[in-house]
Order: sequence, then structure tokens, then C-alpha cells
Amino acid sequence: MTPETVLVLVSLLFTAFVMMVNETTLAVALPTIMEDFHVTAATAQWLLTGVMLTMAIILPTTGWMLDRFTTRQVYLAAISFFLLGTVVAALSPSFAVMLTGRVLQAVGTAIIMPLLMTVVMTVVPPTRRGMVMGIVSVVMAVGPALGPTIAGAILAVGDWHLIFWSLTPFVAAAGVIGMWKLRNVGEYGETPLDIPSVLLAAVAFGGLVYGLSSIGVIAAGAEGAGIALVLAVAGIIALVLFVLRQLRLTKTGRELLNLAPLKEWNFTVGLVGLLMLHIALLGTVATLPLYLQGALMTTALVAGLATLPGGIVESILSPISGWLFDKVGPRPLAVPGGIFLAVGLFLMATEDHETSVWLIVVHFIVVSIGLAFLFTPLMTTALGSLPQEIYSHGSAIFSALVQLAAASGTALMVAIFSYVSVTGGETPEAIADGANSAFLLAGFVSLVVILAALLFRPIPREKAKVEPVE
Repeated sequence: MTPETVLVLVSLLFTAFVMMVNETTLAVALPTIMEDFHVTAATAQWLLTGVMLTMAIILPTTGWMLDRFTTRQVYLAAISFFLLGTVVAALSPSFAVMLTGRVLQAVGTAIIMPLLMTVVMTVVPPTRRGMVMGIVSVVMAVGPALGPTIAGAILAVGDWHLIFWSLTPFVAAAGVIGMWKLRNVGEYGETPLDIPSVLLAAVAFGGLVYGLSSIGVIAAGAEGAGIALVLAVAGIIALVLFVLRQLRLTKTGRELLNLAPLKEWNFTVGLVGLLMLHIALLGTVATLPLYLQGALMTTALVAGLATLPGGIVESILSPISGWLFDKVGPRPLAVPGGIFLAVGLFLMATEDHETSVWLIVVHFIVVSIGLAFLFTPLMTTALGSLPQEIYSHGSAIFSALVQLAAASGTALMVAIFSYVSVTGGETPEAIADGANSAFLLAGFVSLVVILAALLFRPIPREKAKVEPVE
């Protein structure tokens, strides 16, 4: 790879890492925010759900966006939205203002991840993609895993305002580096924006994310269940109409999202594996702090630090996994990775209210080893099976559906945790039982990841066209 290509990748990786860390920073700060703004847990949860909802609405448009605008234009738009949202959230005098800031941050995050994956697939030779995607997987997995740890450390010395202020210099630096070093890659043109498709995508993905994130409310028949169910049904109907419209518009080259990637076997298999992986992982990460603080009575700092060793192990192993992928392909890595993931989650399902925090850390390290050997094979094989001209649309499909998986995984695990905990009287024992139930479900979901890894077909080794950096 040329120095110019390396600079492009470094700029994007640094930006994406900061944004992915931000996604989960508020998980351990919710109790403090609830107290400061006098809101309920259900209301405070919108700081997390709102991010997923916004990203789900924006992501389907990124395939068109990357075809229509230059790399620099898309990158600077992402940075601008994220930086503005960070400052708004840091200054927020009310919950509504903070939520607005989080939504603006989510717009930037939604743009940056498909941009990063598309650029990698476009400028990196097939023989080096595994290594680079290994680094990308560090950003996608380790960033969110480190979020609670970083937030816990910040809350030990300050309040939630400091979480946002601490991000500001890094985001600003990323913007300066991007404006200075980032160059355009690939091709772009005057692709028209189909407004009906945008509206259908917003209703489809927004409605589904809201409905999936309200699984617990719907199941309990609690207040708001009717609205959530209506939006979920509307989302399903809109999704069907969206798909039909895209299939028709693709014939004339005016589609918002090209669905051709779903015809590729390895893309679809890899996508299913990644969706199940995100359901299991994000549901676990959302439940773990609740278990640690509720059953073991740990501080927010300790709850955050519990995932740090696993994040470090994953950050070390992911590039190694990428290097091995370039040598042996996906199956020899993804199958053992899936086994590690499942074993780690089933071990977490044995934890109780007297379990040592150190043992929990060890269990999460086992999970993290599995993640390190799963993300790169699944992502690289899925996207690498596509023709270059639809990389951007493959990235958009992947990113949009991952948000649905994240919403459903988080809501489902937390709903199970809450139901079992409340039924047992919310004692430390009951809270631990709730976490056990959530971790057990995550373990069974991870078995699907192993199956997906076994279904990969051999990857053709022909050389793909690699675009130069302007």
C-alpha cells in the first residue's frame, strides 16, 4: 500500500474508533443522569435507544451517499455532525437537549462506518485485506467494549458532562487530520436521490428499531406497548415496500440501496453470522454493568473496568487474526472463534451474586478471544465476495442490519434480565439470576455464529481491482 493509502486509512480508523467508544460510554452513567434530570430508567434508556434509532434511519442512505459525494465531503459531514452533537450534549441543561446531542452524534457515526469499510475494500489489495480488517474489527469491537471502562474512570473524578468534553479534542483533532490528509478514493457521480425510498427506509428501519428495542414493554403489556407494536408493524410493512421499490429502481440505476449483495452466498452467510454475533455481544455488554452494580454492588468504575482486559486481549489478537485470515481463509478461524464465544457466554451464565469480579473478567476474556477470531473472517469474507461497484451498498446493508440486531439484542437481554430480577424481588440473588438468563440466551444465539462459519464457501483468490488514492 502507498503512503497516501495508509494516511487515508489511519484518518478513518482514528475517527471511527473515537465514535465507537462514544456509543457505549453512557451505559454506566445512566443512574447519575437519571438523578440529575429526574427521569425514569425507561426515559434515560433513550440516550442509548435514540442512537440506534437514528443510525438505523441514516444507514440505508449511506450507499447512495458514498456513490454521490467524494470521500472528503462524506468524511467532513460525519465529523461535523459528531462534533456538534458532542458539544451540544456536553452543554445540555436538560434531558431533551442531551438527547438531541446524542442524535447528532449518531448521524456522524452512521456515516463513518460504511465509509471506512468501503474505503478499505476499495484501496486495499485482497491479499492484505485480512490484516487491515483485523484493525477495523478492533475499532468496531474494542471501541464499544472500552466505552464503559473509560466512562467509569471519568465518573470517578467528574460527572457525565466530562465524558462528552473529553471526546471533544479527539474529534476536533480527527477533523483537522482528515481535512489535511484525507484524499478521495473510488468513483462518484450524479446519482439522483429517491425521496420515497428515503421515507420508506426511515419508517422501516426506525419503526423496527423502536419496536425491537421495546420488546420488554410489549411483552409486559406496559405503558407504550401499543405504540411500540404499531410502529413495529408499520416498520415491517414499510420494509417490504422499500425492498420492492429498490428492486424496481435498480433496473434504472436510481435505487437508494442496491440489494444485489444479498444474492451472494458468502455475503449472506457472513451477514447472518455478524447479526447473531452482535445480538449476543451487545446484549451481554448491556447486561453486564447492571449485574455487576446490582448483584455484586460494585462501583461504576469497577463495572467499566471489568471489560477492559477482554478489550486489550481482543485488540492484540484481532490483527493476528487478520494476518492468519490472509493465509488460511475464514473457516479455520471463525469456527474456533465461535466456540470460544459460546463457551465464554455459557460460563458467564453460571455466575451468581457471590462470584468474584476477577472470575467474571476471565469469562469475558474468553468471550473476547472468540470475538477476535470472528469479526475479521465474517466481515472480510462477506464484503470480499462482492463486485467492487457495490461495496458501498454491501457496507450499508451490513451496517443497517447490524443496528437492528443491536436493538433487538440489547432490548431482549435487558428485558429478560429485568423480568427475572423483578420477579425475584430485585434482591442481589434475583439480579444475578436475571443476568444468568440473559447470558444463557446469548450463549445459544452464539451457536448460530458457529453454524454460519461452517457454511462459508471457498473464496476465489483472483486479484480484485484496487483503486488508487487521489
